[in-house]
Amino acid sequence: MASRPERQPEKAGITMANYLDDNPDLQYYLEQGIDWDPLVRLTEQYFTLDGGFESTEEAVGFYKDIINLVADFAANEIAPRSKDIDRLGLRFESGKVLFPEPLNEIFEQIKALELHGACIPRELGGMNCPLMLYYINAELIARADVSVMAHHSFHGGIAAALLMYSILEGTTEYRTDPPGIAKTRFANEIAEIIRGDAWGSMDITEPNAGSDMAALRCTGEVDDEGRWFLTGQKILITSGHGKYHLVVARTEKTDAADDFAGLKGLSLFLAPIHGTAADGTRVDYASVDNLESKLGHHGSATVSISYERTPAHLIGKRGDGFKQMLLLMNTARIGVGFESLGLCEAAWRMAKAYAAERPSMGKTIDRHEMIADYLDEMENDIKGIRALAMYAAFHEEMAQKLQFNLLLSPPDDPDDRAAMERSRRRHQKRSRAVTPLLKYHAAEKAVEMARRAIQILGGGGYTTDYGAEKLLRDAIVFPIYEGTSQIQALMAMKDNLMEIVKDPKGFLAKSARAHKLALSGRDPLERQVARLRASCCRVLQHLMTRIVAAKFKEVRQVPITDWPRAFTRGWDPKRDFSIAMLHAERLTRMLADTAVAEALLEQARHDASRRPILANHLERATPRVAFLAEVISTTGDTLLKELAKTDKT
Repeated sequence: MASRPERQPEKAGITMANYLDDNPDLQYYLEQGIDWDPLVRLTEQYFTLDGGFESTEEAVGFYKDIINLVADFAANEIAPRSKDIDRLGLRFESGKVLFPEPLNEIFEQIKALELHGACIPRELGGMNCPLMLYYINAELIARADVSVMAHHSFHGGIAAALLMYSILEGTTEYRTDPPGIAKTRFANEIAEIIRGDAWGSMDITEPNAGSDMAALRCTGEVDDEGRWFLTGQKILITSGHGKYHLVVARTEKTDAADDFAGLKGLSLFLAPIHGTAADGTRVDYASVDNLESKLGHHGSATVSISYERTPAHLIGKRGDGFKQMLLLMNTARIGVGFESLGLCEAAWRMAKAYAAERPSMGKTIDRHEMIADYLDEMENDIKGIRALAMYAAFHEEMAQKLQFNLLLSPPDDPDDRAAMERSRRRHQKRSRAVTPLLKYHAAEKAVEMARRAIQILGGGGYTTDYGAEKLLRDAIVFPIYEGTSQIQALMAMKDNLMEIVKDPKGFLAKSARAHKLALSGRDPLERQVARLRASCCRVLQHLMTRIVAAKFKEVRQVPITDWPRAFTRGWDPKRDFSIAMLHAERLTRMLADTAVAEALLEQARHDASRRPILANHLERATPRVAFLAEVISTTGDTLLKELAKTDKT
């Protein structure tokens, strides 16, 4: 049986902080807001894994002990060092990134606590916890210092990714007696990472290719003996001074006539950038060129890397690199949601504590109406972000674990396999629907709340004394990395419009149900939530109507016999979807507010104590959604006409 971690002892004469004890909303999820049983059963392979738990209750008790440990550790070890880490930053000497002593101390403790392997199976040396535990810990650590969490994520996160890719490509073998993983392709790399002796990174961005992955130019070439080599440069790589790099590189020709052109020409590789020679000395296979000087995240290295015929290992099939990277990006984007949540907690609590002690005009400023409204909105937004984050994390993990089950140990009965596949698809659909909303909403709110904390602290917030300005510097990157806010908005827009295209009758039925429930629902809160969904449906229908009308106008210029071909082919997203692209962020804000409301409503149906949280969210979300719907329905034509003129010239 896996041993439970010991709680840290209290320092003599000091009441120790704990980031779980002061957070009733997070406690709610641990106690009842998360459906632990299916997560535990899939993680423990139905309680038959050698050395596992005997019940869900026993497993969840173990998870809570770990979360409590991290809550203590974040509050009492990371947070006190955060200011020094920010001040000292990282150094770059002779091609090596050097950590300041406070950061080294933190990661030595993380290593001793064995947290890097929390979500790795026991057979590979880990604790075999659900990914949900990692996400919750991400919030706690990010509340203390988000740059520490950013680096920590590239330890266990890369180890888990290597296992996932091995399972998907069929190079992991599963045994039945005792149940568990018999062997996996990257076992040695995973073991090194979870020991804390190495870490990895995701290498995507290049000097002339950021969000546009089709423009990537780093190449992968194979020799006559089947050995792969990488050549090219990657920039803005978080924790890129680590040993193991997941690299997206071009392996196929990119001329327009080639089936592998653009995104289809990319493949995924594992590239260790250094190793050990026979005499024990280090050998470098790629060079870390520089360490970026950044506005924030001073405890997280961002580097540029040059590959020059660097030996690498192809993962999966040639040409599947973009698809494989998306699998990792989905998990990473949910992680950014939890990191943003942790920073929001820090900003709100700093502002609240200061306002409760700062007197002005005969009372503390938290009693002044505007400041009280600021703090109330921040608190309610945090609870909404957490609801959305937990929803996304649960469904993404369920989808992944069901897929792994189907690949490694599928049920013998065909009907059971089919049922498991239907369940996987259902969870995957729910995760895909909310992940871009979570990434967008949480990242934007983190910047907003950090900015608001500075305003509430006034002149003190602008100084470095309190750390409010550090929160803003750290928050500003959230809407940028792991896919910008604009990319998330375009994804959400595209998915929602394509759903209409694929199943227009289903969309109309869903819209009709929302409108009916908005009028006749028995629960007043349910009616309000339905009104939000109905508003989203009306806006989506408006956008699709505009898109189809514009396309039909173009189609009418060709002979009627060519209409079917002209209408179903030759779509140009930049031209035909311009109205939807213009309003994508506004639509995403509407969808995010609605998704939060739906998640909170589901909680309120099972626990009446969640109803006030939902009511508070609806009080603010309802006018926001109405305003955004009005803007989308009535603006944009003038700008689009001007852009169209420019495009023609």
